[in-house]
Amino acid sequence: MRNKTQIGFSILELLVVVTIILIIASIAVPHYLSSRMAANEANAVGSMRAVTSALMVYTTTYPAVGYPAALADLSDAGAPSNCVPSQIPTSTAACLIDNSLASGVKSGYIFTYAPDTSTAPSKGYGLNGDPVSRGSTGRRSFFTNVPGVIHWNATTSATESDPSIPM
Repeated sequence: MRNKTQIGFSILELLVVVTIILIIASIAVPHYLSSRMAANEANAVGSMRAVTSALMVYTTTYPAVGYPAALADLSDAGAPSNCVPSQIPTSTAACLIDNSLASGVKSGYIFTYAPDTSTAPSKGYGLNGDPVSRGSTGRRSFFTNVPGVIHWNATTSATESDPSIPM
Protein backbone atom coordinates (compact mmCIF):
# COMPACT_ATOMS: atom_id res chain seq x y z
CA MET A 1 0.00 0.00 0.00
CA ARG A 2 1.30 3.40 -0.94
CA ASN A 3 1.95 6.26 1.30
CA LYS A 4 -0.04 9.34 0.26
CA THR A 5 3.14 11.40 0.07
CA GLN A 6 4.83 9.04 -2.42
CA ILE A 7 5.04 10.50 -5.95
CA GLY A 8 5.91 8.56 -9.12
CA PHE A 9 5.86 4.91 -10.13
CA SER A 10 7.17 1.87 -8.34
CA ILE A 11 9.92 -0.19 -9.92
CA LEU A 12 7.44 -3.01 -10.55
CA GLU A 13 5.11 -0.70 -12.48
CA LEU A 14 8.01 0.53 -14.61
CA LEU A 15 9.13 -3.04 -15.35
CA VAL A 16 5.61 -3.97 -16.50
CA VAL A 17 5.47 -0.97 -18.85
CA VAL A 18 8.96 -1.70 -20.27
CA THR A 19 8.01 -5.36 -20.78
CA ILE A 20 4.87 -4.38 -22.69
CA ILE A 21 6.86 -1.98 -24.88
CA LEU A 22 9.44 -4.68 -25.64
CA ILE A 23 6.73 -7.17 -26.59
CA ILE A 24 5.14 -4.66 -28.97
CA ALA A 25 8.55 -3.81 -30.47
CA SER A 26 9.42 -7.49 -30.98
CA ILE A 27 6.23 -7.88 -33.00
CA ALA A 28 6.51 -4.63 -34.97
CA VAL A 29 10.19 -4.59 -36.01
CA PRO A 30 10.13 -7.76 -38.18
CA HIS A 31 7.01 -6.51 -39.94
CA TYR A 32 8.68 -3.15 -40.55
CA LEU A 33 11.80 -4.80 -42.01
CA SER A 34 9.70 -7.06 -44.21
CA SER A 35 7.69 -4.08 -45.46
CA ARG A 36 10.87 -2.15 -46.20
CA MET A 37 12.30 -5.05 -48.24
CA ALA A 38 9.03 -5.35 -50.18
CA ALA A 39 9.13 -1.61 -50.89
CA ASN A 40 12.76 -1.87 -52.06
CA GLU A 41 11.84 -4.76 -54.38
CA ALA A 42 8.89 -2.83 -55.82
CA ASN A 43 11.17 0.16 -56.34
CA ALA A 44 13.76 -2.05 -58.05
CA VAL A 45 11.16 -3.44 -60.47
CA GLY A 46 9.93 0.11 -61.18
CA SER A 47 13.51 1.23 -61.77
CA MET A 48 14.11 -1.67 -64.16
CA ARG A 49 10.99 -0.65 -66.11
CA ALA A 50 12.12 2.99 -66.14
CA VAL A 51 15.53 2.03 -67.51
CA THR A 52 13.93 -0.25 -70.13
CA SER A 53 11.70 2.61 -71.28
CA ALA A 54 14.64 5.01 -71.31
CA LEU A 55 16.67 2.54 -73.38
CA MET A 56 13.87 2.29 -75.95
CA VAL A 57 13.68 6.09 -76.22
CA TYR A 58 17.48 6.27 -76.45
CA THR A 59 17.75 3.74 -79.30
CA THR A 60 14.97 5.54 -81.17
CA THR A 61 16.60 8.94 -80.67
CA TYR A 62 20.17 7.79 -81.44
CA PRO A 63 19.81 4.90 -83.93
CA ALA A 64 23.43 5.20 -85.08
CA VAL A 65 24.60 4.54 -81.52
CA GLY A 66 22.17 1.74 -80.63
CA TYR A 67 22.15 1.09 -76.89
CA PRO A 68 24.33 3.36 -74.72
CA ALA A 69 27.76 2.30 -73.55
CA ALA A 70 26.89 3.01 -69.89
CA LEU A 71 23.87 3.60 -67.70
CA ALA A 72 25.22 7.09 -66.97
CA ASP A 73 24.66 8.04 -70.65
CA LEU A 74 20.92 7.93 -69.94
CA SER A 75 21.18 10.69 -67.29
CA ASP A 76 22.82 14.11 -67.24
CA ALA A 77 26.42 12.77 -67.36
CA GLY A 78 27.12 14.15 -63.89
CA ALA A 79 26.27 17.76 -64.72
CA PRO A 80 22.69 18.82 -63.94
CA SER A 81 23.17 21.82 -66.24
CA ASN A 82 23.14 19.38 -69.19
CA CYS A 83 19.41 18.81 -68.66
CA VAL A 84 18.07 22.35 -68.29
CA PRO A 85 15.48 23.34 -70.93
CA SER A 86 17.93 25.44 -72.96
CA GLN A 87 20.30 22.48 -73.45
CA ILE A 88 19.89 19.81 -76.11
CA PRO A 89 20.37 16.22 -74.87
CA THR A 90 23.17 14.22 -76.42
CA SER A 91 24.00 10.52 -76.70
CA THR A 92 26.23 10.81 -73.60
CA ALA A 93 23.80 12.99 -71.62
CA ALA A 94 20.35 11.91 -72.77
CA CYS A 95 18.48 13.22 -69.67
CA LEU A 96 16.13 10.19 -69.55
CA ILE A 97 16.67 8.88 -65.99
CA ASP A 98 17.69 10.44 -62.67
CA ASN A 99 21.26 10.46 -61.38
CA SER A 100 20.60 8.11 -58.46
CA LEU A 101 19.49 5.37 -60.84
CA ALA A 102 22.25 6.18 -63.34
CA SER A 103 24.83 5.79 -60.56
CA GLY A 104 23.80 2.13 -60.30
CA VAL A 105 22.63 2.14 -56.67
CA LYS A 106 19.08 3.02 -55.62
CA SER A 107 16.79 1.97 -52.74
CA GLY A 108 18.97 -0.88 -51.50
CA TYR A 109 19.65 -2.33 -54.97
CA ILE A 110 22.70 -2.33 -57.22
CA PHE A 111 21.92 -2.04 -60.95
CA THR A 112 24.42 -3.46 -63.43
CA TYR A 113 23.99 -2.56 -67.11
CA ALA A 114 25.85 -4.41 -69.86
CA PRO A 115 25.35 -3.50 -73.52
CA ASP A 116 25.90 -6.14 -76.19
CA THR A 117 29.20 -5.03 -77.69
CA SER A 118 29.37 -7.80 -80.31
CA THR A 119 27.79 -5.54 -82.93
CA ALA A 120 28.02 -1.83 -83.70
CA PRO A 121 25.65 -0.21 -83.09
CA SER A 122 24.72 -2.27 -80.06
CA LYS A 123 21.52 -4.25 -80.60
CA GLY A 124 20.99 -5.57 -77.10
CA TYR A 125 21.67 -5.22 -73.40
CA GLY A 126 21.36 -6.94 -70.05
CA LEU A 127 20.29 -5.21 -66.84
CA ASN A 128 20.61 -6.81 -63.41
CA GLY A 129 19.23 -5.49 -60.14
CA ASP A 130 20.66 -7.19 -57.06
CA PRO A 131 20.06 -6.33 -53.39
CA VAL A 132 22.96 -4.61 -51.67
CA SER A 133 22.50 -7.07 -48.81
CA ARG A 134 20.29 -10.08 -49.58
CA GLY A 135 17.80 -10.61 -46.76
CA SER A 136 18.25 -7.07 -45.48
CA THR A 137 17.63 -4.64 -48.35
CA GLY A 138 15.81 -7.16 -50.56
CA ARG A 139 15.18 -10.86 -51.06
CA ARG A 140 15.08 -11.19 -54.86
CA SER A 141 17.38 -10.28 -57.74
CA PHE A 142 16.00 -9.07 -61.06
CA PHE A 143 17.09 -9.25 -64.71
CA THR A 144 15.81 -7.84 -67.99
CA ASN A 145 17.07 -7.61 -71.55
CA VAL A 146 15.84 -6.55 -75.02
CA PRO A 147 12.27 -7.85 -74.87
CA GLY A 148 11.81 -5.97 -71.56
CA VAL A 149 10.55 -8.97 -69.58
CA ILE A 150 11.70 -8.81 -65.95
CA HIS A 151 12.88 -12.10 -64.42
CA TRP A 152 13.58 -12.77 -60.73
CA ASN A 153 15.61 -15.16 -58.58
CA ALA A 154 15.49 -15.41 -54.78
CA THR A 155 18.91 -17.01 -54.23
CA THR A 156 21.37 -15.55 -56.76
CA SER A 157 21.57 -13.06 -59.63
CA ALA A 158 18.62 -13.50 -61.96
CA THR A 159 18.97 -14.60 -65.59
CA GLU A 160 16.73 -14.91 -68.62
CA SER A 161 15.86 -18.50 -67.67
CA ASP A 162 14.34 -17.51 -64.29
CA PRO A 163 10.60 -16.94 -63.74
CA SER A 164 9.23 -13.64 -65.00
CA ILE A 165 7.19 -11.00 -63.19
CA PRO A 166 3.72 -10.56 -64.65
CA MET A 167 3.24 -7.25 -66.43
